[in-house]
Amino acid sequence: MINAGCLTIKEFTSAVGGGITPRMVRHYHQLGLLPQPVRSQSNYRLYTEKDVRRLQRIVALKQQGFQLNHIRQILKVEPEADTSITLMSQLQQQYRAVMQQISQLRQTASALEGLLGRDQDCQIMQGEVFSQLKLLEVETQAGVGELDNLWSKLDAQVHTHPEVFQESLQWLLPDLSDRSEIEQHLISQMVLACGDVSLVSFLRLGNKAIASSREALKSGSMVVVDTPSVAAALDITRLAHLGCKIETLINNPHITTATEAEIAFWQHQEWREKLPQLTKGCVLVIGYAPSVLLEVCEAINNQTIKPALVIAMPIGFSHAPAAKRQLMQTSVPHITIEGTLGGGLLAATALNALVESLLDKPDCHCYLS
Repeated sequence: MINAGCLTIKEFTSAVGGGITPRMVRHYHQLGLLPQPVRSQSNYRLYTEKDVRRLQRIVALKQQGFQLNHIRQILKVEPEADTSITLMSQLQQQYRAVMQQISQLRQTASALEGLLGRDQDCQIMQGEVFSQLKLLEVETQAGVGELDNLWSKLDAQVHTHPEVFQESLQWLLPDLSDRSEIEQHLISQMVLACGDVSLVSFLRLGNKAIASSREALKSGSMVVVDTPSVAAALDITRLAHLGCKIETLINNPHITTATEAEIAFWQHQEWREKLPQLTKGCVLVIGYAPSVLLEVCEAINNQTIKPALVIAMPIGFSHAPAAKRQLMQTSVPHITIEGTLGGGLLAATALNALVESLLDKPDCHCYLS
């Protein structure tokens, strides 16, 4: 007999949603994320609304990128308890541990990139290195020196020819066969701009961004950037060919960093007052100041402005990720990078790649499929 007001494990997972299965629930019990449930007389697990709310919090935190051991620490602290300092200290320690793991993985990735990223002209020597790596013994310092010699042989090939970037990328980029040619070109250019292939996992294109960008650029839309540094990185010649003029929001040539742009935007009301005056159908490119993007999102939600596309890659560790999340919740076509990654060069590169594709393939419709 089931107790009144209680849920079986199947009803429990259905109430929580989010793809949760009974097997996952049992796993969370083992990890201590969920308290052990009471049992019915027939030994069925029984759950309450309190359990539903707790598991929903776990699912929400997991979707935001928190690992299960971090979630366990967060849920240990009751909202009423004055233990935020202790929790912050624990999370800081966990963050440092995660960063150490990322650093170790980055070293491994760099070694793999050093092998996989070789173009065809390097592959003869690369084959020799592969065969020697299998036989390599590095238990002694002499062995480590032998490994260094292998890298030296491989690196010697780079002096014989210029790097062929596309050949390198074909071994490193994930499978992009489900993306249009224009999107593949955009991704490649952005990876080359920062040298980090992991960027692909965080790049977000929303609400028909490619189609909207091509329509706007074809019609000679205004391009509005947040700082002079972003404007300086734009392909002015190609934009002029399309009839697109560039306007800088924070038009002080001495402002070159995210910190300066953020402070300047807050201190000078006239730059904030320029936002509602933006031309309908313009292309907004934000590469530094997260507050500019926050203000843009508010203006979009209030229907004060209606840009054709927002390319948003501001830098920051709290405001920038929040501003990007707000942008992704709007109906405006956008290109952004989740989290803290970004910068003016990446923002400008995104627009330059779109402009280049439009001029090289004006009649391409691959992005519509």
